[in-house]
Amino acid sequence: MKKSLSIKLITAVCLSTILWSCRKDKGVTPEEQIQLPGQGITAVNGLYVLNEGNWGSNKSSIDYYDYATGVYRRNIYGQANPGATLGLGDVGNDIKIYGSKLYVIVNGSGKLEILDVKTAKKLSQVDISNCRYVTFHKNKAYVTAYDGYVAVIDTASYKIDAKITVGRQPEEMAVVGEKLYVANSGGYSSSNYERTLSVIDLATNKEAKRIDVAINLHRLKADQYGDLYVTSRGNYGDIKSNLYVIDTKTEAVKKKFDIEASNLVIDKDFAYIISTAWSNTTMSTVVSYSKINVKDESIAAGGFITDGTQKEIVMPYGIAVDPISSDIYITDAKDYVTPGTLYLFDKTGKKKFSVATGDIPAHLVFYTK
Repeated sequence: MKKSLSIKLITAVCLSTILWSCRKDKGVTPEEQIQLPGQGITAVNGLYVLNEGNWGSNKSSIDYYDYATGVYRRNIYGQANPGATLGLGDVGNDIKIYGSKLYVIVNGSGKLEILDVKTAKKLSQVDISNCRYVTFHKNKAYVTAYDGYVAVIDTASYKIDAKITVGRQPEEMAVVGEKLYVANSGGYSSSNYERTLSVIDLATNKEAKRIDVAINLHRLKADQYGDLYVTSRGNYGDIKSNLYVIDTKTEAVKKKFDIEASNLVIDKDFAYIISTAWSNTTMSTVVSYSKINVKDESIAAGGFITDGTQKEIVMPYGIAVDPISSDIYITDAKDYVTPGTLYLFDKTGKKKFSVATGDIPAHLVFYTK
């Protein structure tokens, strides 16, 4: 586990009893609303923000930014589900939209929550121990579980149809054609990390092969040219994090960028990368922002924030790009204990606004018309 996340976990262990004792007597946490500038007429209705909440604190929450009204609603889950007196759960790890439903992975609580995308009202729940990320293909939801498999869930019945064995501690996934690619981390074994992508044939729900990449894989995104961009977290010591490109036609690594990468998003011809890397030299976290043209695989000079306001961001954590305007959202986890911040930058890298979120804002998804 990287240094910053180690600090987060230690803090959580120390404070979890106090936080839980305070939380359990409060009942439903009320929604808060903040007025922000609207985004005008667009094909995007708004943005959902999933706040992880620190491990053991039971403080996962969902915020929603309404593009038309400009209203930022903080902690909408409790308002929509008043019977859920303990809230969303412990450690929200992924949020996606498929059809009319909002899918939320709650890792510490071991569940996939399925909500109505318009109202955030709970429709169902699928229990999956150590669940991590979710993606979709042809009316099936695919969920990675740290127990070493991908669960295949029917999006109509919410039943688990199959469990596909992959590598140890699988993380993010990406679908290209009729194949599902899975980043295996082996994150529980620091002396023996996994270093492969599992390739799953979606017609048979079987692992067809594994592609050797690098140790401790995590983020995985597909571009529009059939390539996959995958991050390696390294070993948090002498082997640094890095970014690799896999050609899905040859199913082999075609490029290593030699830049540190913690999270990334791809929008059209550009990949936006944020990095929070621990330095044993300075004994501090080194933050960086990179931009890559995925068409010619070149690194742009100067990153993607151009007005200097990246200095405001303490710990960049989540990132998303508006599919219409190409505006860039970045979340700041700060100290992993107190409420974080959501930043919006326009496509030229100039700050438009920032707003306070829940604890550890991490995962974002656009609700489109």
